[in-house]
Amino acid sequence: MKKAGKILGRILIGILIVAVVVVSAGLFYFKGYLPNTVAKESFPQIDGEIQVAGLDAPVDVYRDQMGIPHIYATTTHDIFFAQGYIHAQDRFWQMDTWRHIGSGELSEMFGAGQLETDTFLRTLGWRKTAEAEWEGLGPESRQLLEAYTEGVNAYLKDHSDTALSLEYAVLGLLSPDYVIEPWTPIHSLTWGKAMSWDLRGNMDEEIDRAELLKIMTPEQVAQLYPEYPQDHPVIVNQIPTEGQSSDASPKFGLAPFDYATLDLDPVSYNASLLDPLLGKLSDGIGSNSWAVSGELTDTGMPYLANDPHLGIQMPSIWYQVGLHCVEKSEACPFEVAGFSFAGVPGVIIGHNDRIAWGFTNVGPDVMDLYIEKVNPENSNQYEVNGEWVDFETYEETVNIVGGEPVTITVRKTRHGPVISESFGALKNEGDPDDKDFVPFKDRVGVDLPEQYVIALAWTALTPSTPFEAIWGFDKAQNWEEFREAASGFHVPAQNLLYADVEGNIGYQMPGDIPIRKNGDGTLPVPGWTDEYEWTGYIPFEELPYAFNPEEGYIVTANNQVNPWDYPHLITKDWDYGYRAQRIVDMIESAPGKIDVAYLQSMQGDSLDLGAQALLPYLEGVTIEDEQYNHRFTRESLLSWDYQSRADSHEAALYQWFWWNLVQNTLDDDLPESMSAAGGSKDFETMRHLVENPNDPLWDDKATENVVETRDDIYALSLIETVEQIEDSYGYDTTKWPTWGSLHTATFRNSTLGESGVSLIESLFNRGPFETGGGKSIVNATGWDVGVSFEVDWLPSMRMIVDLSNLNNSVTVHTTGQSGHAYHEHYADMAPLWANVEYYPMWWEQDSIVNDMEGHLVLKP
Repeated sequence: MKKAGKILGRILIGILIVAVVVVSAGLFYFKGYLPNTVAKESFPQIDGEIQVAGLDAPVDVYRDQMGIPHIYATTTHDIFFAQGYIHAQDRFWQMDTWRHIGSGELSEMFGAGQLETDTFLRTLGWRKTAEAEWEGLGPESRQLLEAYTEGVNAYLKDHSDTALSLEYAVLGLLSPDYVIEPWTPIHSLTWGKAMSWDLRGNMDEEIDRAELLKIMTPEQVAQLYPEYPQDHPVIVNQIPTEGQSSDASPKFGLAPFDYATLDLDPVSYNASLLDPLLGKLSDGIGSNSWAVSGELTDTGMPYLANDPHLGIQMPSIWYQVGLHCVEKSEACPFEVAGFSFAGVPGVIIGHNDRIAWGFTNVGPDVMDLYIEKVNPENSNQYEVNGEWVDFETYEETVNIVGGEPVTITVRKTRHGPVISESFGALKNEGDPDDKDFVPFKDRVGVDLPEQYVIALAWTALTPSTPFEAIWGFDKAQNWEEFREAASGFHVPAQNLLYADVEGNIGYQMPGDIPIRKNGDGTLPVPGWTDEYEWTGYIPFEELPYAFNPEEGYIVTANNQVNPWDYPHLITKDWDYGYRAQRIVDMIESAPGKIDVAYLQSMQGDSLDLGAQALLPYLEGVTIEDEQYNHRFTRESLLSWDYQSRADSHEAALYQWFWWNLVQNTLDDDLPESMSAAGGSKDFETMRHLVENPNDPLWDDKATENVVETRDDIYALSLIETVEQIEDSYGYDTTKWPTWGSLHTATFRNSTLGESGVSLIESLFNRGPFETGGGKSIVNATGWDVGVSFEVDWLPSMRMIVDLSNLNNSVTVHTTGQSGHAYHEHYADMAPLWANVEYYPMWWEQDSIVNDMEGHLVLKP
């Protein structure tokens, strides 16, 4: 027994030694070898000369102290060739991931775990749409994309695996058979589809309304989806009547359909598959932009400010760049600087030598869900106006790294792809023997189908790339040329803000906005008749625009675009205008002429108008057995200046209180699958509710024989807030948190940074960084009520363009120029961004050269 014990002991010691060696080796590999040795293999050359086949002439690439490249070339071909080369130098992993998302080929990188996501992406058909777009492009656009593609592939020719990015070292462990393929123009075009999805509009609200109608009356649903408030600003106050239709009044109203048994879970689930990759579409996500005319500024010329709000990610979604023809001419017309997407040629947002422009999302209703009646005797057919027709079908093969290919079948109706395969028998709700039972047909006048699927109509699935319009902006020299380019911007529709060096400011809404025969797009509709068909799109000439409005400014913040008497329906689901109202207030109350410093303070403003509307009702609330910390919290909130700054203790108290208040008020009335999001829609709902302290929504359905009022829910929410903070931070209020300590931003790599393996995540993720701001605040740093105070969407960049002196413009984006972990420019912008600080947006070549950290010459 002693001998056996010694043997067992030696075995255990041996196992322990092996484990220690393995763990130590693993720690050394991930903590030492990868960051200190392998990571540096991918750092780009930024000085000297590189000989590259395919160029017409030498190209100069100056990188400033923030690592931003400024490209000077003699031909259009060489500008975009060099941009492709530089994008690949700094961001190829991001480009590679994005092209696999756009083509539904994630399984080729990450294995069978992505098959479900790829299946949904193939069903949407982004790549097929992009291929059709390529066939329809004119020669100039094709040449531009081909030059860019040549540049990317020139870099890939001499670099592979870890020489491209550190992520490939980890991917080699997970997917050793993965092979990097050459870039193609289609890969660039598919990213337009991904961005259209990211900014897709109201499909989620359409699903939520249908779910709510299962348990609520239309009047109750309307309380949760209030109309846009008439005391908040619209973007365009008046549209010239010339060219406007007189008979374009939309026909609104609910569809004649029973939503009680409509199964939308498969649609919601499929849509959610893209959330980890592209970010979750949250209530309140959007952007800010405003232009002020020279009448209001210190220079006598316009300023244009823009901060697009997108999901938090690492690296930044934006890649800043300057593209300069050495001698600007008709053959080489580009002189532009701003923000690009890695993988796409050109500048998306920025300025050229004559004009500046910015984007915010319109959020138009360009997606409709159609309930298609399926033939009970032949599931390959669906009904159209009383006749059975065949589904359009085609097969897609999904290649899986390290596994066997999988073939899927995609089905389409006349409206679009079938995005749910939910064949469920729809039933009448209730007991037929009940004396109050009324069959569905008698209630709404139409029979439900025995079997159905749900098809998606979406304007982004019609071939049309936004990038041709963007390349037009890059070259436009005036308002007329800008509008001409905007007419080709079909989807995703953006609020296009404009200013120029002649002193003009302008606004144009573009996009393909459906005109519906019936309905208002807020709910799924029957697809088996023509009753709810799209009859066309709003003509571009009739879309809202403004030029040099008498107010002297234009503000866009995802608020209602059109004036109240506009004849067309754009959407019923606007952001509710809290950010827009605050921006207008700050412009109109400016202490003097508006300058760059004031614009910076505006972008960093954290005033919470929702709190301003809700907190005064706390004053008269009675709290039984009130303790010191209850009084302290109430007094702190009532004396607060409503600014959600990072260093504010009062802001932390309010946001915690808001979490409890909105959930205590609304969640008991919602289906189990839904929860109050706490964004602008909920602010507006609560703003109306507080005026009626006995509204049924205040009552807590979980309590029996008690009917709660507004003051009861306020008291409960305050008590819960104090108890929860005490549990986490103790009873000493001096040790309670600031808002910034709760509301942190951690930038995560959207693939390996979400792996769940801490050693891998630590390689690529950076943070946390304390931030201010919040939902429906100008400094729009979003978070999820009921989940975490952590930032999940944010101002992805901030830009202020000075049209009196373009070289005086300033900017910042979220992480850094480089996509290479451990590079000095991987996260050097993050502290600046978190503190709402800026760096110069250099324009003049002398300034660029004086601030230069590297000068690379690409030679043919």
